[in-house]
Amino acid sequence: MCGICGKIIFDKDAVVEPALIKGMLDTMPYRGPDDEGIYTSSRVGLGHRRLSIIGLSTGHQPLCNEDGTVWITFNGEIYNYQELRRGLAARGHTFASETDTEVIVHLYEELGADCVTQLRGMFAFAIWDSARDVLLVARDRVGIKPLYYWQDRRCLVFGSEIKSLLADPEVERELDPAMIDRLLTFFYLPGEQTLFRNIKKLPPASYMLVKAGRSEVHTYWDLRFDPSPIPMAEAESRLAALLEESVKLHMISDVPVGVLLSGGLDSTAMLSIATEAAGGPLSTFTVGFKAEGFEFEDERPYAQLAARRFGAKHHELTITAEEFQDFLPKYVWHMEEPICEPPAVALYYVSKLASESVKVLISGEGGDEAFAGYPEYRNLLWLERLKSVLGPMKGPAGACLNIANRILHSDRLARYASLFPLSLSSYYQSRAAAPARPLGRLYSREFARYAADHLSIGPVRPYFENVRQADAVSQMLYVDTKTWLPDELLLKADKITMANSVELRVPFLDHKVLEFAASLPAAYKVRGLKTKYIAKKVLADRVPREIIKRKKAGFPVPYSSWLRSEMKSWVREVLLDGKSLGRGYFDRAGVEGLLSENAASGGHSKVLFTLVALELWHREFLDHRGSCTGSLGNASTGSETVFQTNQ
Repeated sequence: MCGICGKIIFDKDAVVEPALIKGMLDTMPYRGPDDEGIYTSSRVGLGHRRLSIIGLSTGHQPLCNEDGTVWITFNGEIYNYQELRRGLAARGHTFASETDTEVIVHLYEELGADCVTQLRGMFAFAIWDSARDVLLVARDRVGIKPLYYWQDRRCLVFGSEIKSLLADPEVERELDPAMIDRLLTFFYLPGEQTLFRNIKKLPPASYMLVKAGRSEVHTYWDLRFDPSPIPMAEAESRLAALLEESVKLHMISDVPVGVLLSGGLDSTAMLSIATEAAGGPLSTFTVGFKAEGFEFEDERPYAQLAARRFGAKHHELTITAEEFQDFLPKYVWHMEEPICEPPAVALYYVSKLASESVKVLISGEGGDEAFAGYPEYRNLLWLERLKSVLGPMKGPAGACLNIANRILHSDRLARYASLFPLSLSSYYQSRAAAPARPLGRLYSREFARYAADHLSIGPVRPYFENVRQADAVSQMLYVDTKTWLPDELLLKADKITMANSVELRVPFLDHKVLEFAASLPAAYKVRGLKTKYIAKKVLADRVPREIIKRKKAGFPVPYSSWLRSEMKSWVREVLLDGKSLGRGYFDRAGVEGLLSENAASGGHSKVLFTLVALELWHREFLDHRGSCTGSLGNASTGSETVFQTNQ
């Protein structure tokens, strides 16, 4: 796991200075505290920060082939590199290191850009081929590793983090106000755009070829939902073997490996398989919360149960509202996008604890997205079935639900009633999407008019076209794999663990596991009222019964309680500050209304968290100009961003 960056200038007489690449690397020291390397050759520069995991003594990067014509800077892990290395050696390639990085170089010599199709793992890398005068930039299939780029007519700049791009004076630090509405629609930013107008994310499963001043992005993989008949017993056997293989591959490391343990099915299953693969006990890590006076699900007793079952050396810690609040400015700094992901704060503290004894963590992330574990998949599947049965009567049925809602005042009834007249592709944006956009009450008059002219759901709708013939569960899983996973869940997983120089690995998101899951009938994932049906059957013997049977809790961070108790005054101070309101996006009365309703009932917690993160993001990345001072909540000393209707 590492941090990469680089620049190519299209003018062949230009020069990329090593000092520029050094400045880009200096923005992300935590991504690679073990080593640093720079390669420049006239108009091309590559930079690398290394967290040593494999080939500890021979993995210096950027790394080249035998004659120095092909150079690479690489972030990630290739789990089938030993198999690929044997094949390349048989074809005459010689190796100077024991790393997976060098395998990519020689595979590129054989296959060119198609080398990405042979890689099994998580990765983001750039290869400079001086003989062909081509820069290849690539990202793994699911988007486990981030990669950003900025381009104008003169050059292209790329990096693992936005901060590294902003270290180049040529990169424009310009806000795209349309992304604010998208952020408050989804609570994250799906698609290629970021809050910076011209800084983009290279899409997952894509590579970019840069040659002669032009760049072209190509897709090399897609997840295909085309279920084929397979007996349940055979499906269970194949899935068990695939998961065991994936975990075994993810355990490859020359440094200690631990397990991030939540006490849920997926992380406990990972612990079971990983302990077996390691041949002995592993270290496990769990976080809990102190929230007196509020009820919430505490994961720690279940994590302790799992740790005892598998003889793990268990570590845990408790964080308070004060610690949660104190980290939020740094949360924004590390995430670089002000998404609503409160569990990321907890992940920071637990990965910091883990960093004292391991460099690699195995996680159960992705099991729900692969095998339909969230209640939304079941609930919306049944809603679609009901609408199909009702046919032309679905309109009156929706009206009846609305009447019932007026009597019972049920948020759930209100939500499902509003969905009756709509097709799945019209209302399903992603499992993190807001049920309603707060334009009328929250935005200023000018910004509401602006937002109405910019379609925030644009990045999601086209994905339904790729799976329009698939069943409802498959459609939802596909959309989430393309949006929620890379742009929210995995973004958090990478950025926050790397903030503590820890590598997080996700065996459930091995592409072979995902492909097999996509080939299964929907009934193998959602059956009746049961979610993740086949995964629970396969893992039942590996996981304590109490964990298998427990109600799904996600990662229950009590931030909603804290927002209306210990953090209440601070949140009001941030959101009602003259600087915050002076930006022109939000109406003071609308913000005060949200705060009042939150204090009374706990509603709007996601919106308020996102608004706080957005304001802290402005102060750090636009007002402070990326100072990373650790005091992001203080008054700005630089120019402040103000929305203008002519943007």
